Amino acid sequence: MGVANKALRCGGGGGGVLVNNVILQQQKQKQKLQQSPHSQQHYWTYMHLGRRQAVPWTVVCGLLLFAVALISLFTGHVASDLEWYSNRFVKPTWYKKDKSYQVPVDIWKSKFSSFYYGCSERGPHFAPPVRERFSNGYLLIATSGGLNQQRTGITDAVVVAKILNATLVVPELDHNSFWKDESEFANIFDVDWFISFLAKDVPIVKRVPEKVMRSMDKPPYTMRVPRKSEPDYYLEQVLPILLRRRVVQLTKFDYRLANDLDEELQKLRCRVNYHALRFTKPIRSLGQKVVTRMRKMTARFIAVHLRFEPDMLAFSGCYYGGGDKERHELSDIRKRWETLPELSADEERTRGKCPLTPHEVGLLLRGLDFDNNTYLYVASGEIYGGEETMRPLKELFPNFYTKEMLASEELKSLLPFSSRLAAIDYTVCDESDVFVTNNNGNMAKILAGRRRYMGHKRTIRPNAKRLSSLFAARDKMDWSSFSRKVKLCQRGFMGEPEEMRPGRGEFHEYPSTCICQKPSKYLAAMKDGTTFLNVSAGDARDDDIVRGQTVLRRETVQQQKYHRSSV
Repeated sequence: MGVANKALRCGGGGGGVLVNNVILQQQKQKQKLQQSPHSQQHYWTYMHLGRRQAVPWTVVCGLLLFAVALISLFTGHVASDLEWYSNRFVKPTWYKKDKSYQVPVDIWKSKFSSFYYGCSERGPHFAPPVRERFSNGYLLIATSGGLNQQRTGITDAVVVAKILNATLVVPELDHNSFWKDESEFANIFDVDWFISFLAKDVPIVKRVPEKVMRSMDKPPYTMRVPRKSEPDYYLEQVLPILLRRRVVQLTKFDYRLANDLDEELQKLRCRVNYHALRFTKPIRSLGQKVVTRMRKMTARFIAVHLRFEPDMLAFSGCYYGGGDKERHELSDIRKRWETLPELSADEERTRGKCPLTPHEVGLLLRGLDFDNNTYLYVASGEIYGGEETMRPLKELFPNFYTKEMLASEELKSLLPFSSRLAAIDYTVCDESDVFVTNNNGNMAKILAGRRRYMGHKRTIRPNAKRLSSLFAARDKMDWSSFSRKVKLCQRGFMGEPEEMRPGRGEFHEYPSTCICQKPSKYLAAMKDGTTFLNVSAGDARDDDIVRGQTVLRRETVQQQKYHRSSV
């Protein structure tokens, strides 16, 4: 107002009237602006004369979103075109990525498997076994489940006996599970070898001595420990009872010991699982006979653990398009497990928890570039849906064999015993060049771990979570696109040595403590053309390479001697 009054005083008569008129007009315009719906915004714009009218934020945001959409559309087309041209003009090879090198994935064998070996020897500080009469008592074990679930229980039973400083009684196998197999330990495993091989670890006897049983006032104390129990639990909860009662039985013993243990206890697990638990001579002989018959037909073959039996499908809670008949049949089987929760079939498939159908397994293998001349050994029991379910897989791989096709006469005596039949499949799968799992069950885990320990033989796990959506869209793409996407899905699921970081996953599947890597300076012993892996041609001296090859050969001989027990 000071500036306005000064202007009025200095303006004279006519100028003052003109100024007054201008001021009156400004005041009227100001009042109109304050009464409008967007008074504040327009008033602000009016008071800053010379500026352009402000643009609403909604318009700005809309323009930005439109620009982002245009950029995304353009870059998407460019990326798609680049990928198409690269697939068209570059040799179609998929790669295993590593920090130091890139190599094509050989679908039959990993190039890096020879750099790793199983190592489960006792360390210098491993406590010697206690003598039976000085032990803290006798440990009875009742296992649970099928062959491989019981195998995990037996393995952990030896470790628990070591923790408790107890004498282990040869474990009792499960006769009441879904399979109703009456086999005893000695019918499946070489019991004398089991006892003698572990003599430097844990005292093992076939039965509790009669003198001890007669001296007991009460029958053996029976208890069930929680799953994944730590060693401290056994020392605090089981040991006092064992010292008091002398004989304790642990029931339903499967996965009752923690996954992560002390290094020496983990190595004991490996000695039990991969060396002490040897099948009986008749089972080993028949298994090797089936392998020999496969080898006479082909130099290399794939073994597929199909796991598409009714019990597996019922347990998974998945649906495969069989209508009400399938739902009722699998629902009745599922009732045998009282503690199973209600599951959504669609959600389970999306989560990758559903086993692939035989047809999907075939599509996976063909998508990975195994051709239809490949020989397939299928390890399986009764397939749900029978021959109709198996037909698509046989059409994709005509060279299709099972143990029944290769040894029908020899198997007749084993037909009532599912665990012994499973032992034959276990042997053939272990000897195969490539092993393909179809679920994350016990046999898949145990065999995957064994094959890693015995030289990292190729083991392929379907990435079911990603593959499920790919199979659903199979009819919407050509074969080349489908195959390329299968390979993308399977990156990290092809059984390469360093797919899983040490300490991750189930120990029975990833026994990292028991797998050693050969010294890196000797990796030059393996050549890839004219280039050395991890050591350049200029940095690798000839004497280092020769010395490295000598060490590799020496380690191989030592491992062969140590592993001969499991053959």
